[in-house]
Amino acid sequence: MIVADPAQQMNYNTTYVWMIASVAALGGLLFGYDWVVIGGAKPFYEQYFQLTSAQLIGWANSCALLGCLVGSVLCGASSDRFGRKKLLIISALLFAVSSICTGWAQGFSTFVGWRIVGGVAIGIASNVSPIYIAEISPAPWRGRLVALNQLTVVVGILAAQIVNWLIAEPVPDGITAEVIRESWNGQTGWRWMFTAVAVPSIVFLLSALFIPESPRWLARRGDSETARRILARIGGESYGTRALHEIQTTLRAESSSTGRSTGLWAGWRAPGVRRMLVIGVCLAVLQQWSGINVIFNYAEEIYRSAGYGVSDVLFNIVITGTINLVCTLAALGWVDRFGRRTLMLYGSAGIALSHAILGIVYAAGVKGLPVLVLTLCTIGCYAMSLAPVTWVLISEIFPNRIRGLAVSVAVAALWTACFVLTFTFPMLQHWLGAAGAFWLYGVICLVGFLFVLVRVPETKGKTLEEIESEITGSSCNERSTGPATGPRPVADARSAQLRPPGRSHL
Repeated sequence: MIVADPAQQMNYNTTYVWMIASVAALGGLLFGYDWVVIGGAKPFYEQYFQLTSAQLIGWANSCALLGCLVGSVLCGASSDRFGRKKLLIISALLFAVSSICTGWAQGFSTFVGWRIVGGVAIGIASNVSPIYIAEISPAPWRGRLVALNQLTVVVGILAAQIVNWLIAEPVPDGITAEVIRESWNGQTGWRWMFTAVAVPSIVFLLSALFIPESPRWLARRGDSETARRILARIGGESYGTRALHEIQTTLRAESSSTGRSTGLWAGWRAPGVRRMLVIGVCLAVLQQWSGINVIFNYAEEIYRSAGYGVSDVLFNIVITGTINLVCTLAALGWVDRFGRRTLMLYGSAGIALSHAILGIVYAAGVKGLPVLVLTLCTIGCYAMSLAPVTWVLISEIFPNRIRGLAVSVAVAALWTACFVLTFTFPMLQHWLGAAGAFWLYGVICLVGFLFVLVRVPETKGKTLEEIESEITGSSCNERSTGPATGPRPVADARSAQLRPPGRSHL
C-alpha cells in the first residue's frame, strides 16, 4: 500500500516500511521479555538455589547485565563491519539457546552463565534494532518507528509478566521458603518461565532472514545499487535517488574530515561529534539511573514490603506492564508531534516528583494501594519519555560512518549504569531504606531534567543526513544539488532546532 505523507509530500510504501521495522523491533520484544522474565521467576529460583545473601540475590538479578555490556561492545564494530541484519539473526539464535539452557540449569553457576549469554543477546538487540529501524525510516516517521522498538520492548515485558503469572500456581500467604522450594513453582514452574522465551526467539529468527540489509550500511560499503533499490522500495524511485545522493554526500564529507580511517576515534575528530557522544552517554545513564528498572527487577521486594502477598505481587506486576504498554502507545504518537526534548523534560520532572512522593509514603510507613499507584505513575512517566525517546535520540544523533560504534559506546554506558543500579539496590535499600533509595533516584532525575534543558537538541522531522550536517557544520546546500529529483525538506529552515538552548553552534 502506498500513501501520501503530507509532511514531506512524498509517497512512502507504508506496508513495507512498517513490516521490516516490525521485524527488527522483534529484537526489542525479546529484549523486554528476556529482561523481565526473571522478575516473576525470582521468588522461586531463589528458593531452589537457596540464595539468602543480598550479594547473591543482586548477582542473580544483575549478572545478565555483564552479557548486555559485552554484547553492546562487541556489536559496535561488528554491525559496522558485517551489517545490521546478520547481527539481528545472531541475537535471535542467542535468545533461543540461552532461554532454554537457563530454564533447565541444575546449578547456580550454570544458571548465571546462561543468563550472561542471554544478556549478550539483549546487548546486541538493544544496539542493532534501533539503528536498523532509524536507517530504513523516512524522516517524518523515524521517531515513531524507532519508538516502535520500545513499544515491542514493553509488549515483551507485559508478555513475560502475563506468562509468568499464568505459569505460576497460586501461592498462599504466609507460606515458608522451604515449602516454596519443594512446590511445583520452586522445582519446575520457574524453569518454564525462562524456556518460554524460545518461542518468540524462533519467530524473530525466521522473520529476520527475509528483511533487507540497511541501505545506509550498504552505501557505506560501496553497494550503492542495492541501497538505491531498497530506498526506492521504501519511497519510490525519486526518493531512492535523492536519499542515496544525500547518504553519499555525507560519507564524502566524513571522509574529507577524518581521512580514510572510519573508526570511532577518527570520527571523534569531526566537529560536534564529541558533544553528541557525551550527550548520548549521559542520556543512556539517565534512563537507567532514573530507577525504573528497580521497579521492574525488584517488584517482588517493593510490593511485598508494601504489604502484598506473593500471588498479589505477580498480579501487580501484570498491572505495571499494562500501564507501561498504554503509555508507550501514547509516546508512539507524540514523539514526532511534540518532539524529543519536550517529552524528555516532562518525563524527567514527572519521575522525580513520583519518586519524591513514593519516598515520603515509604518513610511514613504507608502500605498497599498508595505504593502501587505511585509506582504506576512512575512507570507511566517513564514509558512516555525516557524509555522510547532515549533510544530514538541515540539512534539518530551520530554520523553514518561511525553510527554503529558510537551507539555501542552509548549503549555500553547504559548497560553499565543498569548493572550498577540493579546490583546496588538491595544494598541501598538496606543502608538508606526504600524511602532513601527512591529519593536518591528522584534527585538524579532532577539533574537529568536540567541536563536535557541545557544540552539536548531537538531532532524531530529531520533526515539523518540533515542532523549530521548540522552537527558537523557541513553545508546543507550541498545536499540539495546533484542527481536527486522530486521534493525534499530544507534543513536550513529548521537548523536552529538542533542547537541546544543558549548556544549558537554545536
